[in-house]
Amino acid sequence: IGLGKGDLKKYLCCLDKISVGLWMSKPSEVKMHVQALLNRHSTTFGNYRWTEFDDKFLHKHVDSVIIDLQETTQPLDLKSCDVSIHVFTLNEEGPNRLSLEEDEDLSAANHWLLPAAEFDGLWESLVYETGVKTKLLDYVTTTIYFSDKNVDSNLISWNRVVLLHGKLTSRHRENIALYTYGQFVEINSHSLFSKWFSESGKLVTKMFQQIQLLIDDKDTLVFVLIDEVESLTAARKACQAGTEPSDAIRVVNAVLTQLDQVKRYPNVVILTTSNVTEKIDLAFVDRADIKQYIGPPSEKGIYNIYLSCLEELMKCQIIYPRQQLFTMYELETMGFVRSDVSEHSLKLRNIAVKSKGLSGRALRKLPFLAHALFVQTPSVSLESFLKAMCRAVDKQREEEANLINGV
Repeated sequence: IGLGKGDLKKYLCCLDKISVGLWMSKPSEVKMHVQALLNRHSTTFGNYRWTEFDDKFLHKHVDSVIIDLQETTQPLDLKSCDVSIHVFTLNEEGPNRLSLEEDEDLSAANHWLLPAAEFDGLWESLVYETGVKTKLLDYVTTTIYFSDKNVDSNLISWNRVVLLHGKLTSRHRENIALYTYGQFVEINSHSLFSKWFSESGKLVTKMFQQIQLLIDDKDTLVFVLIDEVESLTAARKACQAGTEPSDAIRVVNAVLTQLDQVKRYPNVVILTTSNVTEKIDLAFVDRADIKQYIGPPSEKGIYNIYLSCLEELMKCQIIYPRQQLFTMYELETMGFVRSDVSEHSLKLRNIAVKSKGLSGRALRKLPFLAHALFVQTPSVSLESFLKAMCRAVDKQREEEANLINGV
């Protein structure tokens, strides 16, 4: 269930199904059983996923039901919401590789049909500051809405380009009902630089010609991700000053030209990421409709990341027996008062405070390192695992300091 746009507050319930048998049933029957499930669990706190069902129909035909509340942390009464149920099948074929030169082993891009099983759960696992995910969703929604209404782009301009910059940048996926299916292309920026002088600009053009073939299918919505975009859009001032290869100027010009051509099509969105925005050409930055900074997670974000990790370990019985951990909203409601039931949650909060400044990748990896370095038993109590996590944070800090000091 995701928050809708503006004052509409339309709530979205996503249901994943991978069973072929589901197609043998009427969509109305599927929605009826899911609605009954939601009625039995009318109040929800944050995101939630069901993978086990008492309902025989759901058990037979449905892999999972996901409630996605995006950045909402307060409890939500589903009975008071306008719920929309979407049914879709995950594509399990994996990525196809796109190559531009026959004699090159390095793929220029990876191509997925959406929704892809490889990305299942990724969007829900991303924890950003309040409003970031909603802002990105609203941007895509408005882009498609303006295109659907044939708004004259000469009068109201949008370039279909998003720049995500900062320490944390992650690819994401959307499911848009206006299109039959989606496609996702992840460009390997470094593969577009040729070993032959002046050929790199031509490779960029070839890459976008491949993308053009996908865009020509009007029934599909195409997302193109250019990671480390600074490698393709290096500031031309640096090139002219001689600090960058002159061939890089041709690459920047080719990218800008292709972006100007792609924006004419209603069914494409270009997503770009960068960790060194100061090296990006200003002409490219100007073309980005949204320039969203993605910083390190806040204390609350870190707590939510750790909470999801520990819930997963308890579900898998690596942490055993299962014990209650409160959400940050619940801790705030209780005024962070220490008691027998809140003790473990408050210890986890202290670990979150201690972890401020660590990247999202490091945070997601930390429970694994805690087990590998300080547990090493098939199962462990929550109390012992929290101690191991605290030691793992100290170890992470020590390793970072050694890298900085060259130890």
